[in-house]
Formats: sequence, structure tokens, C-alpha cells
Amino acid sequence: MYEFIKGTVEFVGPEYIVIENNGIGFQISTPNPFIYAGKMETMITIYTYHYVREDIMALYGFETREEKRLFTKLLNVSGIGPKGALAILASGEVQQVVTAIENEDEGFLVKFPGVGKKTARQMILDLKGKLQDIVPDYFPNLFNADQLPLSAHANNTAFDEAILALKALGYSEKEIKKISPELRKEQLSTDQYIKKALQRLLK
Repeated sequence: MYEFIKGTVEFVGPEYIVIENNGIGFQISTPNPFIYAGKMETMITIYTYHYVREDIMALYGFETREEKRLFTKLLNVSGIGPKGALAILASGEVQQVVTAIENEDEGFLVKFPGVGKKTARQMILDLKGKLQDIVPDYFPNLFNADQLPLSAHANNTAFDEAILALKALGYSEKEIKKISPELRKEQLSTDQYIKKALQRLLK
């Protein structure tokens, strides 16, 4: 229904952002809302998916069309709903997810919240060989999961916001506590804390 929405970022929270367009505030759930924290009051374009079921109607938004396409494909996999698909995309690397599916890497896929062995196997069965439109130039060995920017200025608020975002994605207190001490040693933005945390959680 909506291909994209162009507007200004009015609010950023652990689960969603609000984009204002012509006096209307659109609540949009995104994989990592805090990537928009530095764009408050800035005009952006976000690619949207209008999700409608009997008990829910929601907008989901993505930085790129590739993320949106992968999200829609994940929704067609039995056992994966919108929240699960967002958690998978929150790693910020579409290539990484495609690589795992194409290489039948169940061990990697089950590290996402709500994805057990059965769902991981279903993802591979349903999607392997069908993701060319998402990553046309597919080179599994080019992606290096350790390459993330480390320089940033942040405080405890950024860390706390990142923890809230991880909980919203479905990670448990136990999983988060395991990686928290290491994260606290660094001074990062909320977005970078989330990416770093996901990097650790998916190892």
C-alpha cells in the first residue's frame, strides 16, 4: 500500500520511530530505531511495509528496498512473524543473513530470537536460491562481520537505550547480561551499542 514515506523524524524509541508527513505522524516499527537518533527533525525516506492481519495493522520501515524485500520474504516462512523478521534484520547486514541461508548455516540462524532449528531449516528450504533480487552480486566471502565503526561519543543513556532495543527485539535478560560488561567498557552511540551487541549475540 505504501512504497515509502518521506518526512521528518519526530520521535525515536526502542521499538519504533515517528515520521511526520504533512501534519500526520506515522508510527513505524524498524529493525534498529536508533539509527535515526542522529536525524531528529531531518527529512528522510523510509521504505515501508503495511502489515495487516485480523488482530493487527502496523507499518514496518527500512532504510533500503533490499531490507524491505528480505523482510517480506521472511514473513512467508512458517514460524516467522514481523517481530522475528525485524530481529533478524537488526544485525544491519542483509548480506550476512543471505549468506547464512545460502550456506545452510543453521547454527547462525538459530541465534536470532525465536528462531529454533525447525524454523531455521524452514528458512533455508523456503528461501535458498530465491534471494537473488535482494543481493544480486552474491559473494559469501566478502562480508566481514568484524568490520564495524568503533569511534563515537556516548553515555549511559545510549547504553540503556540499546538494552531496551535488544529487549524489544526479543533477546532475554540472560543473553543481554552475558554481553553487557564488555559493552559497558566502550563509549558508543546507541546505534553502535546495538550493532556491537548483535555482533556478540550472533557469534
